Amino acid sequence: MIVVTGGAGFIGSNLVRALNAQGRDDILLVEDLSDGHKALNLADCRIADYLDHEECARVLDTGGSLAAAIETVFHLGACSDTTEWDGRYMMARNFRFSRALLEYCAARAIPFVYASSAAVYGAGTRFAEDPANERPLNVYGYSKLAFDQYVRARLPALESLVVGLRYFNVYGPREQHKGRMASVVWHLSRQLAEGGRMRLFGASHGCAAGEQRRDFVHVDDVVDVTLWSATLSPAASGIYNCGTGRAETFNAVAQALAAEHGSGEIEYIDFPAELREAYQAYTQADLTRLRAAGYARQPRDVAHGVGEYLRWLRS
Repeated sequence: MIVVTGGAGFIGSNLVRALNAQGRDDILLVEDLSDGHKALNLADCRIADYLDHEECARVLDTGGSLAAAIETVFHLGACSDTTEWDGRYMMARNFRFSRALLEYCAARAIPFVYASSAAVYGAGTRFAEDPANERPLNVYGYSKLAFDQYVRARLPALESLVVGLRYFNVYGPREQHKGRMASVVWHLSRQLAEGGRMRLFGASHGCAAGEQRRDFVHVDDVVDVTLWSATLSPAASGIYNCGTGRAETFNAVAQALAAEHGSGEIEYIDFPAELREAYQAYTQADLTRLRAAGYARQPRDVAHGVGEYLRWLRS
């Protein structure tokens, strides 16, 4: 049995689909489906069992069993709303539940791969997995950093595999349920389809209009790294960046969409004052540790990944 928490979400549902493609449908889905729209992400997928997030938390609290035999846990479930400032809620979801699940796996020597985030780096300019570079700008980023710190403290005593993946700016199929938290690629594609004009932020944070840069990574590349991580030996346990290693502009994203669409104009809007202090204007994953661990595949760049995604949306 493979456990996937957050398995109806963006990355989780793509992971379930990839596992199905490998012939695996012995999947225990752990998910909060109070928003049933997410279930549509799994319409073409197969699972063996389902457990509600709160029920799973109770099982962990009481020392019960999630399943008779668990091969791997992929922990992707979290509150990922970077504009949420309820710290108690965020820490309960992203720290306490993660900690309980890690300890459950550690006690049973179950490989544990979990989602961290590039949000831990905040407004920094260095993106290597080093505490000196970690300065989150919001409580979401802090909740992810807090769990990473807990994992680091536990690693010397752990005998089974534990891998944290700091996902950068992920885009691609099955993110439509995220609404305002969907990727800029999704939002721009909707604007392009509805009116032919794509809106980007104007000049901010020392960047010209649309020249803010992010490490945009296609979800299929993220899933590939995630599945590969579960094959590592326990000696390779640790925290790794998961991105492309390239910082590309929002203008480049809009231009790639326009090229695939055949037309499209860019409109620049004033940068929202309320976002200024909690906004990452630049991210670029340092992949040195990931490459050293043996991951060699090259991820899609924006031009290829965005075009591929727009074709999927049209279909």
